[in-house]
Amino acid sequence: MPVLLKNKGLRGSARTKEVLKTTAARIFAERGFEGARVDEIARTARVNKAMINYHFGGKRKLYVAILTATLTDVASHLGALLESNEPPETLLRRFVATFVEVMERHPTVPAMLVREMLSGGRHVDQHLLPHFLAVFSVVREIVERGVADGSFRPVHPALTHFSLIGSLLFFFVTAGVRDRLQREGKLPMDVPAPDEFGRHVQELMVRGLAAD
Repeated sequence: MPVLLKNKGLRGSARTKEVLKTTAARIFAERGFEGARVDEIARTARVNKAMINYHFGGKRKLYVAILTATLTDVASHLGALLESNEPPETLLRRFVATFVEVMERHPTVPAMLVREMLSGGRHVDQHLLPHFLAVFSVVREIVERGVADGSFRPVHPALTHFSLIGSLLFFFVTAGVRDRLQREGKLPMDVPAPDEFGRHVQELMVRGLAAD
């Protein structure tokens, strides 16, 4: 019986951490780090605010934990692409598709990332920076492979990185606005699905990088 109670407690603790992360991610996305209040996060998650300190060590560490988990998810899936011997064009298409899939799993994180960049990246410290660089390293490797085998024209990898990540993040960050305008009948176009936009970006990038 004591073992069962202990396991039940662990499961409850894990659930509390996930609820806090999910709730906090939504509030951070809406208000930014400075605007998110510990009281609001706890109240919305329906837990005592002391649980934020208990599980994460405070608001900042909770914020970093959310971004770290998402960026680790992104980097691990994207990094696996480099183990393939597929052509660079295929890897680039898979990069876009994978990035879209991860952002769909973490719908509040794009806004968190954009807000963080607008704040000057003040929370991108030695814990977060390697995760950001890991995503760039995948783009760089794919571009360098394409340039080396002649399938891509010579281009600076950073330009490709900014074009890819910038357009994809902007699409997800503006999803709420598009949805609201469409509901109100104020959007003079159909809202594309994420996978449809992903295919569009794939075509833009692969054709745009193709060697003459």
